[in-house]
Amino acid sequence: MTDMSEPGRAPGAGSPDGPADARAEAARRAVVDEVLARLGLRAKARLLSGSGMWSVGPEPDAGLGRLVFSDGPAGVRGEAWTPEEPSVALPSPTALGATWDAGLAHGAGLLLAQEARRKGAHAVLAPTVNLHRTPYGGRHFEAYSEDPELTGVLGAALVRGLQDGGVAATPKHYVANDSESDRYTVDVRVGTRTLRELYLAPFERIVRTAHPWALMAAYNSVDGTTMSEHDVLNNGVLRAEWGFDGVLVSDWTGARSTLGCARGGLDLAMPGPDTVYDDHLVAAVRAGRVPEETVDALARRVLLLAARTGVLDGAPPAVPAAALPAELDAAHTVRALAARSFVLLRNEDGVLPLDLPHDGPGPPPRGPGASGAVRRLAVSGLAAAVPRFGGGGSAQVFPEQLDTPLDALRDALPAGTELAHDPGPDPRTRLGAASSDAGFRLTAVLYGLDDAELARAPQRDGSVRWMGGLPGGVPLADLGRVELVGEFTPEDDGTHRLAVRGVGHFRLEAAGRVLYDGELRPEGEDPAAAFLNPPQQTFLLDARAGETVPVRLVHPVGVNGAAAGFGLVSFELGHGAPVVPDEELIERAVRSAAEADVALVFVGTTDETESEGVDRDRLALPGRQDELVARVAAVNPRTVVVVNAGAPVLMPWRGQVAAVLLTWFPGQAGGRALVDVLSGRAEPGGRLPTTWPAAEEDVPVRQVTPDSDGQLPYSEGPYIGYRAWRRGPRGGPEPAYWFGHGLGYTDWYYEALHLTAPEPAGDDRGDGRGDGDPYRPAVEAVVRVRNAGLRAGREVVQLYLGPEGPERKLAAFAVVEAEPGGTAEARLTVPRRAVQEWEPTSETWQPVPGPHLFAAGRSAADIRLTARTAAQRPD
Repeated sequence: MTDMSEPGRAPGAGSPDGPADARAEAARRAVVDEVLARLGLRAKARLLSGSGMWSVGPEPDAGLGRLVFSDGPAGVRGEAWTPEEPSVALPSPTALGATWDAGLAHGAGLLLAQEARRKGAHAVLAPTVNLHRTPYGGRHFEAYSEDPELTGVLGAALVRGLQDGGVAATPKHYVANDSESDRYTVDVRVGTRTLRELYLAPFERIVRTAHPWALMAAYNSVDGTTMSEHDVLNNGVLRAEWGFDGVLVSDWTGARSTLGCARGGLDLAMPGPDTVYDDHLVAAVRAGRVPEETVDALARRVLLLAARTGVLDGAPPAVPAAALPAELDAAHTVRALAARSFVLLRNEDGVLPLDLPHDGPGPPPRGPGASGAVRRLAVSGLAAAVPRFGGGGSAQVFPEQLDTPLDALRDALPAGTELAHDPGPDPRTRLGAASSDAGFRLTAVLYGLDDAELARAPQRDGSVRWMGGLPGGVPLADLGRVELVGEFTPEDDGTHRLAVRGVGHFRLEAAGRVLYDGELRPEGEDPAAAFLNPPQQTFLLDARAGETVPVRLVHPVGVNGAAAGFGLVSFELGHGAPVVPDEELIERAVRSAAEADVALVFVGTTDETESEGVDRDRLALPGRQDELVARVAAVNPRTVVVVNAGAPVLMPWRGQVAAVLLTWFPGQAGGRALVDVLSGRAEPGGRLPTTWPAAEEDVPVRQVTPDSDGQLPYSEGPYIGYRAWRRGPRGGPEPAYWFGHGLGYTDWYYEALHLTAPEPAGDDRGDGRGDGDPYRPAVEAVVRVRNAGLRAGREVVQLYLGPEGPERKLAAFAVVEAEPGGTAEARLTVPRRAVQEWEPTSETWQPVPGPHLFAAGRSAADIRLTARTAAQRPD
């Protein structure tokens, strides 16, 4: 039995755990104070701005080395945003949320720390602990869950893992950054109870229990004040109440006012060097508008972060090199994590696991649950061959090797087993990057302002993306233009499509002709959206198979690119093969499925429909994917649909297919993990971290766009996710799948639920203002379950608090495992915070009088046992 409700902290996770840690922390702080005392105002102000896109310092006079940040949270990209410098790609945060396993989250943090050290980064911008307020949020895939308890527990575990590895975690985006529309300017209007009980709750748990060394302020405003300047939430709640002693860093370009940020507690403005701090802050101090003591407080926290991460001379790092954890096998870790995240939504007649071989040690997993030998497998859907392994935007990394489902299946099948693949219609409206598989050989050539060649960089594909630095160390100010040059040798005769994607002026030449010479302009004013989701224009090129044609794409950079402060160059040459009519592609897939033992249909979202920088306008699968599934299912009763999406999608065919398996964005090892699960070598261990709707009109919270005043009211209050569905009228629409739902390859019987209330701590007044520990146990529960099936299995035991209805909420959870016929006990700790509610009038947490009803089950709607506490209130 493994208890995952709230694991203990490991040494090195933040605040001192014992005498030795306390002495080391005191030594760090003493060095910080000594450095601060000898610095002048201008030197202290320089510490508060980035020195580049990703770094702070170096400042030799302060003994400060170069402190490097890197994007996360599904990998560590480092300072280079290019396929030429690959990273380990982890499953998306929604996948991690689906594991419901704090131990796995801690392991993911350890792997992120390992990657950060390899990449030379000292702080990772992760985890994202905003909530799934609505499935229309464009960055839904980057957050864990709709529930603050699940989000907080997993987020805290990942923070511990990162910092146990000596790397600073940076939970983000503080706070209420739950959608993308007008995210720079939107003013979220939210009641204090809702803010406290939902959106602040994961951050509070993480700060109080995992002690992150940094935290990121969101772009948006809350109740009229932008978060980089929010004195009440930053200095009042975060620091004074919760005890946060780390660095509060702006989201990139999120610092807008010198006085507002300094008074609002923002320690670090990124990127740099041109920020609202530095000389602007020095002038404000000398004019008497900002006390120098304020600058000292901000600089002290930046120096403390440097000390903890080992880049401040004379200060012992929080985790010495000798205490670093053992290196993880990255390939094994991401593969196991992916399999544990897959959610089996439907499995009629035990069609899964299939009788497929596997590539691991030991005998094939035949026996109980296997559905019969598969001699012919029909695979359809573009996502089988071109899967989305991760979400778009700042979470994107480039893996060195990507296991596609199609390749993994082909590798696993023995001789004599047939596999046919038909891609079906392409659901994308934009062309993907030109690739070597399609016949392109490309090089990026950098030219100076005087037209002299400065450097060359071989390209893995047609995507050119550099941020903060250029190949060959070319100075940003010297760059005049970039040319993507090479050749294209097509495999097929016909009319190929070439595309230009980016912002600015472009000239595209192919086969001696100019296909385009013009300007591409972004929509809207969000600079990040222009970078992450730029426009694309497509052109036609007739070509013969095997005949090589020259290709050249010219992009003048100038002041609109590299000189904009980011050192940003980003554009893409796209390609599409000659078009085959969609109807013919569907017919091919249907014919193949009709002759197969099992039909696997892969469907999913695209980078156009799920990405940072833009919210979703519909939940339906893009293109004709729904039609593909329905028509394949009509000819093969053993149709298994694999859903490759980071957020809920509508599945109107779900009742017509034998099985539905959700793989999220599974990271670089998703293909092999899928074979593990399909063959039964691994059980699909995931449970839904968010509720999936059956129809668009049923979604209870839909608004992501601010009103004409720029305000986005959270008028639904605390009722999001499963609580919102419970709030609807009796007999109203049900979701397709409830929060917590997920099937395995065995059955579980819930035998008993026992509750005990430990004695309150004698020195714990619990007055709601930080006196006492809100995460000490209020109720301890033991749930005994029995594996009633024929296979070993894993169960996620979920404990809910409150009566049936919208007030019932997740209170604790645990992962257990048992052999067939075996029993397991899930020991769950319900924290005191779960039996409190925020009282807006007194602005304190108040206990909810008992007795309290607890319900244990397999999802928010599948309750197996209930029990009440004694009449006295637990806290």
